Amino acid sequence: MQSAARATAALRPAAEAVRPADNIPVGIALMIGATMLLTLSNAFSKHLVAHYPVGEVMFLRSSIAFGLVCAFMLPATGLGVFRTKRPGAHVARGLSQAISQTLTVLALGLMPLAGVTAIGFSAPLFAAVVAILWHKEVSDPVRWGVLVVGFLGVLVVTNPGADSLQVGALFALGNAVMYGTVTVAVRGMAKTEKAGTLLIWQMAVMAAAHSLLLVFGFRWPSWPDAALFGLLGTSNVGAQYLWTRALASAPATAVSPFYYLMLVWGMALGYLAFGEVPTPHLVVGGVIVVAAGALLLWHETWTRRRGAAPAPSSAPAPSSTPAPSSWPSRLPRPAAVRLHRPDKLGLSRDYAA
Repeated sequence: MQSAARATAALRPAAEAVRPADNIPVGIALMIGATMLLTLSNAFSKHLVAHYPVGEVMFLRSSIAFGLVCAFMLPATGLGVFRTKRPGAHVARGLSQAISQTLTVLALGLMPLAGVTAIGFSAPLFAAVVAILWHKEVSDPVRWGVLVVGFLGVLVVTNPGADSLQVGALFALGNAVMYGTVTVAVRGMAKTEKAGTLLIWQMAVMAAAHSLLLVFGFRWPSWPDAALFGLLGTSNVGAQYLWTRALASAPATAVSPFYYLMLVWGMALGYLAFGEVPTPHLVVGGVIVVAAGALLLWHETWTRRRGAAPAPSSAPAPSSTPAPSSWPSRLPRPAAVRLHRPDKLGLSRDYAA
């Protein structure tokens, strides 16, 4: 009996090593759920901002979300979840999100839902440009080519003409620039801060920042609209949670392409709820932006893998002399074997706001 137990214990590490750490089908399902909730959140915002001041919509959206996060998180973590050595970075991140989301809601009041969604997909492109110019990251012709094509797609979506860009398109572009550039500055926070700390600081700073917008007007919502405000905050928090779980369940390269389903949901919900018929330039430009974003993600991941791979060793081949008995019977696996999931959150982690 004891020998069998020892044999089982000896086999357990090997079994655990073989068992895959990723659950790609679950990760994909979580990402699809996150895109649906994000689209619903944008649709609720679009409806409410047509009847209530934008400051009221943003404050109630952020404060309800912050209250839900506290209700679910603080009983388990206590106030220790706020403990951090980088409060300034958290405030900068929260303020950038507050401005970015406000610009998004302003754009939703002036543009079709799918159009705002498509322009928002350009945020990773702006992040890549800032990484090259600010962090002096080495680029290559492929990366620059993808960026140029992606920005051409943005121009097709915005459809500039003789009357210049629409005001709503400018707000949407401002959201993409803000979201893409500022998140590059705080990209390393996820390496030192816990996920719960990042989330609760972000929600707290956003609620505080959006409270300042109440000076531009406030009116008591009707009961049906109050329910919509509640659904707005709930869908916002639910999307953040599903997004985080998706990136923790599977590699970013497996789940991030499904993020672009938001364009499909945006077109469908925009047509059903607001009667917005997708125009040819929106469809063509959206496809170009989506293709550029997906190719950029693939290229960045491939470049990181190639850079992380160890150089070929120039050491002489091992001799056939048997190892002394003092040597370990099994050497640890080289690091290259564990490169199947490099930096599993990748670029997409920076755009899950």
